Amino acid sequence: MLQTLSTFDLLVVGCDVLVRQDSRYIVVNDRDIAITGNRIAAISPAEAIDRAQAREVIDASGLLAIPGLINCHTHAPMVLFRGLAEDVTIESWFNDYIWPLESNEEPEDIYWGALLAIAEMIQSGVTTFADHYFFCDQIAEAVTESGMRANIGWAVFGHEGERKLDQTVAFAQRWQGGAGGRITTWLAPHSPYLCDRNFLALTAQRARALNTGIHIHCSETHDQVALSLKQHGVTPPALLQQAGVLDVPVLLAHGIGLTPEDIAMLKDYDVAVAQCPKTYMKLAMGTAPVRAMREAGIVVGIGTDGVVSSNTLDVLEQMRLLALDQKQAARDSTTMPLQEVLAIAFAGGAAALHLPDIGELAEGKLADIALLRQDGAHLFPRYDAIANLVYSARAGDVDTVICDGKLLMRYGRLLTIDLPRVKAEIARRLQRLNQRVAEKRLATYPT
Repeated sequence: MLQTLSTFDLLVVGCDVLVRQDSRYIVVNDRDIAITGNRIAAISPAEAIDRAQAREVIDASGLLAIPGLINCHTHAPMVLFRGLAEDVTIESWFNDYIWPLESNEEPEDIYWGALLAIAEMIQSGVTTFADHYFFCDQIAEAVTESGMRANIGWAVFGHEGERKLDQTVAFAQRWQGGAGGRITTWLAPHSPYLCDRNFLALTAQRARALNTGIHIHCSETHDQVALSLKQHGVTPPALLQQAGVLDVPVLLAHGIGLTPEDIAMLKDYDVAVAQCPKTYMKLAMGTAPVRAMREAGIVVGIGTDGVVSSNTLDVLEQMRLLALDQKQAARDSTTMPLQEVLAIAFAGGAAALHLPDIGELAEGKLADIALLRQDGAHLFPRYDAIANLVYSARAGDVDTVICDGKLLMRYGRLLTIDLPRVKAEIARRLQRLNQRVAEKRLATYPT
């Protein structure tokens, strides 16, 4: 037996483990994972650690341990409107549906919506998400109670002005490092097409003063790029550069319309791009130049976007779609191999959110772990556990979830969220929330 001087808080026994060795992901079989506090203390051959030295033991026989999944871009409380904007154009999606619907939201709605979204993410193996939404104090409270990890940015439109921007700054100050360090905060101007150069420059100034980053939608479609060239004479990333936004860490959502010149410029900045391919397919937005970004050294992570465009918060599904979309667009089946998909999902997600201690199962890393069942018919035979993870695994395979060393779900049962109560609280709000009055919309998508 491996002798230890201290007692482990949690011992996960008998699982297979996805680890990274020499920049490649491999699965090692029959391992125990010991956790002390919020970090991984050891990954050892099964039974090398005396179970008596652990305060709590999780029997993970036959399960696959992976790093907790990272959702690099979402709008979590948007679950309140799931299924209300199907088979519409992107212009109608914004102007006739989502922004009129979101005008109905009140702070308490956001709290319950965030809890529902977090429950779904936990059930899907997600332990960290980057949220870009409104009434973010309520989101932060939901994160605190649920045990999740989150990067939260309060979305703001340029027409809301400096006073509103400073309210979002105050939120960032209040919650930076909150929930025992599980919450980080960035600023979140909506986009270059709804925030002009002066407003973006003001946001960049505030971010520098806070020593924080900026999470922003950028070049979501080729039409947005054409509009920017017409209005400003430059592409959206060039506008961000002119405004000083790129002088702080930046997470760009989508980037479908990034040009070769944009990519050549962005590679010299601390910029990451979040990919949400299900949204792109559903709204017929196009395919992002992920291969060119990666070849230039730009960090790429995976997100789900909001469920009104993607319907689920399933990062496993997005991993699969990213690979398939990139192969199809390139007409090259060797593009986006398994190893690259995993590198984007795990190392890319951690780098995009500036959280270097997540996204990998290794001694000393934060204990954010998802344990997946491997006994489903859709996963047999198990010739290649990594191929199964990328192309066959489902959110429903997630059995147990640990974040920051704490159990959030055990053997399929949520431990930190009362899901029936959450659903009941949301159900009684739906009649008010699902009303669409175009004149009340939060903003107008340019057409």
